Amino acid sequence: MKKINFQKIAKKVIEEETVAIKKLKKSINYSFDKAVQKILNRKNGKIIFSGTGKSGAAGSLLSSTFSSVGIPSFFIDANDAGHGSLGGIEKNDILILISYSGETPELKTIINYSNRKKITLIGIVSKKNSTLYKSSDIKLLIPEVKEADPNSIVPTSSTLITLSIGHCLAIATMKYKKFDRINFKTLHPMGNLGKQLKTVEEIMIKGKAIPFINENNKMEQAVKIINQKKLGVVVVKNTKGLTTGIITDGDIKRATQKYNNLKAQKVKKIMTKNPLSVDKDTLVSKALSIMTEKKKITSLCVNSRPKRTIGIVHIHNILQENIL
Repeated sequence: MKKINFQKIAKKVIEEETVAIKKLKKSINYSFDKAVQKILNRKNGKIIFSGTGKSGAAGSLLSSTFSSVGIPSFFIDANDAGHGSLGGIEKNDILILISYSGETPELKTIINYSNRKKITLIGIVSKKNSTLYKSSDIKLLIPEVKEADPNSIVPTSSTLITLSIGHCLAIATMKYKKFDRINFKTLHPMGNLGKQLKTVEEIMIKGKAIPFINENNKMEQAVKIINQKKLGVVVVKNTKGLTTGIITDGDIKRATQKYNNLKAQKVKKIMTKNPLSVDKDTLVSKALSIMTEKKKITSLCVNSRPKRTIGIVHIHNILQENIL
């Protein structure tokens, strides 16, 4: 087998595609603003992508991305447009047609339909004199770029910048709508993403299962509660119901060495004051980070407001969710 430096080839591909991305960055202009505003101002319409070949594959992926950030979207294969798929396009929808050359024959059916029905058409295209460019209401002109293969014929760099401009549209719209991780989790409840976006509220111990004790009680009662609840911790409250401290197995072990009659001591004398806490919307992964990286603890109080505990998140709860 002829010896070939594959790593050198890979680096050359990355260099060529990096050049293409830089050219795309320079090409962003007022048309991009118009496209984002149009997407934001649509009235209950969907974003419909269409294309064929590599452009179609990019459109399909971008449609999925838009839907995942709360922008209703679907993809129509340009080859199917003339066979009934046009029926899925409604007046308030926005069409985003993708064609690097702008002369993809299969797109003409959709272009004619959109013009006839006065449906907004956004074109992602690289040639100003093309049919798609001339027919588009909003023209996203992407640069003509050198493909990454030696002969510059395999759609590589061109596909990359097509995806990139689509991602720019999605993220710009997402940021304006203030689509945050909570919104994202609602649309991604399953799989690894769903796990990574879980909040402590979903797994915390709450209600009567929380081990509470009044700060004026004796340690005998605190030890009894810790043994009953089997969490290795008891949350300490004052007469107003506010959390003033926490007692852990570790606190008890240390206090045993200090006091001959530990059970007779008041809870507030033994407790650790101002225990670490998180709010209910804290990501489970963040809570785990606090436990393991900062303080090496096994439990965190979950507070609804300063010093009022509504739950406990224990490291065992996190491990059961397989969130690491």
